[in-house]
Amino acid sequence: MELAAEIEPLSALIMDKGKERQQQTVAARDKRCKTVGEPYVQDPRMTCREVSVYYDTTCAIRGVSLDVAHNEVLAMIGPSGCGKSTFLRCLNRMNDTIANCRVEGAITLDNIDIYAPAVDVVPLRAQVGMVFQKPNPFPKSIYDNVAYGPKIHGLTQNRSELDYIVESSLTKAGLWDEVKERLSEPGTGLSGGQQQRLCIARAIAANPEVILMDEPCSALDPIATSRVEELIMELREQYSIVIVTHAMQQAARVSQRTAYFHLGDLVEVDSTDKIFTNPQHELTEAYITGRFG
Repeated sequence: MELAAEIEPLSALIMDKGKERQQQTVAARDKRCKTVGEPYVQDPRMTCREVSVYYDTTCAIRGVSLDVAHNEVLAMIGPSGCGKSTFLRCLNRMNDTIANCRVEGAITLDNIDIYAPAVDVVPLRAQVGMVFQKPNPFPKSIYDNVAYGPKIHGLTQNRSELDYIVESSLTKAGLWDEVKERLSEPGTGLSGGQQQRLCIARAIAANPEVILMDEPCSALDPIATSRVEELIMELREQYSIVIVTHAMQQAARVSQRTAYFHLGDLVEVDSTDKIFTNPQHELTEAYITGRFG
């Protein structure tokens, strides 16, 4: 009886401590969920409001609100599994291809809800092009890789117009001088860096407004990476670019705004200079300074 009398208040104390820790965890999570910085811009090209993504019942992205400006590079950084690539794929509905994926919230392009039932994803993915982590040229000639988009979207009426789009797209991608004498050769025969620039040219050829890039340099050597980064900075003059990268140095070099994600939350968004020199949130600072990642 005496032992039971001693254990009972001890058990109550442990339960109280457990509840206190749970409350602290919930409070800490609520603090993380509130985005700090400047997630919104004037006259945005794309807007995202309270976007959440679920795989079955698992929440991968929680209530993200963010704008994509005209003629800027927006870099999305964060540790592996934080949701940045999942969010990127929301911007042109690539998550539609995953059967158990559900997207909530609102995303607009030029004030049009891209998830509206009437929106056709085929022209949408031309307007919001995608460049993937690993170069993925079609098993076609260099010419046909670039010409594919204009053909299926009916952007040309004759061969001379198609030739012009192919040449201009390869020129914008910094590849024309390297391949103009071998346009009939397979795109898969190019080097890794050339293949990635070919994929960028393929995206440009469809006349997009926004180009999404999911770690476009992760499979490239330093020289090829440098060339793609130069290209990104040049393309910003004509397009909005959203890039996911694990390389913080790359984000600092190519972007004007940076968004930091952590465990499905958008923690902080601000000018790239401010994010890397004076972050507001402790999680951003911990990631930037290498305390975790």
